Amino acid sequence: MSRTTSRLDTVIETERLILRVPRQEDFGAWSAYMADEEAARYIGGQMQAPVAWRGMATIVGSWALKGYAMFSLIEKSTGEWVGRAGPWAPEGWPGLEVGWGIVRSRWGQGLALEASIACMDFAVNELGWTDIIHCIDPSNFNSQRLAKRLGSVNRGPGRMPPPFDDKPIDIWGQTAAQWKARRASA
Repeated sequence: MSRTTSRLDTVIETERLILRVPRQEDFGAWSAYMADEEAARYIGGQMQAPVAWRGMATIVGSWALKGYAMFSLIEKSTGEWVGRAGPWAPEGWPGLEVGWGIVRSRWGQGLALEASIACMDFAVNELGWTDIIHCIDPSNFNSQRLAKRLGSVNRGPGRMPPPFDDKPIDIWGQTAAQWKARRASA
């Protein structure tokens, strides 16, 4: 019998953030984030609270089933939930992804970059991923800039599984070896 090691207590700290598995106490901020049309535009679209709750439960379920998923991002200085980022690969996904999303009030502060670096390290060093992608809408220029800053390149068009299979995406990515070389030279 094989058993996945539980990582439900995983916590990563960066200079300004605590990355941890989502908790029920995060739901108010999570739901407000998903209700923001602009913030949710490229991550499944604006959602009412019951749908956002199911989305958050899916993330927590992936932690329980696979040992990884998006982290809640908690700003150290305020204790506020400011977004989510992390490894993500639900059934039918086009690859092993590290994704990100930050509440609009914190855009432009480098939090997505800070969280994504920690998540890329986690995916490579803890999960053993050898290739990492980012599924990015061709019109999401902010995420494209972040992917470039991480060292990823546009590999061309991709396809999401249903119910998102009608949404255009480009697959950005890099190998673990490329990531490690980039980190060693930083």
